[in-house]
Amino acid sequence: MRLTDDRYAGERSQFELALRMIRHEARTRTIRECTGLSDDRIRKVFSTYFRNGGQTSVKRRRGKSPRQVQRYVKNPASQLQATTLVALFCAGLLVRIDENDEVHACWPRPDVEFGHRLCRAYETYLLLHDDAKLNFEWAWNLFHCISYNDELYLATCSSCSLRYVQDAYALDDNTCPTCEISATSGTLLAHGKP
Repeated sequence: MRLTDDRYAGERSQFELALRMIRHEARTRTIRECTGLSDDRIRKVFSTYFRNGGQTSVKRRRGKSPRQVQRYVKNPASQLQATTLVALFCAGLLVRIDENDEVHACWPRPDVEFGHRLCRAYETYLLLHDDAKLNFEWAWNLFHCISYNDELYLATCSSCSLRYVQDAYALDDNTCPTCEISATSGTLLAHGKP
């Protein structure tokens, strides 16, 4: 058996995605949904390549994935990072935005290609934000929340016309996080604070 044989390409891709998602500390259920691997196999991969392999910095998160939306909109910095992730989801063809600014998932259900695209979007997000506030599981939750167009939606800024992530149940003054951060920075500088 050669690892390069076409008949093993699917399994190899599942395995590579599992390793990639474990490095991002994804939960077992999240990995299972994208790879199709069993929980036992995912735990064995973690034990073999991370726990026993000497990579102790990677942790296994337990319990359910986060479900709250407040984390994405609690302040302008968090809102900006959530908006960045949604833009990366669009660029990675994970979601599309229609003419009514509603977000739709491009994948009927997660699979290996979806998992690699989600990892790529998250890795790009980490490169763009030195102070990343969202871990991989929060990015996974954001993808689902924004796709449902229920608790989170894309609002349009009245100043610059850019779209941004907004809580559907909160009051919105139609100001994107970038404009809000710029206005706050300008106010601080006007008062002599750096």
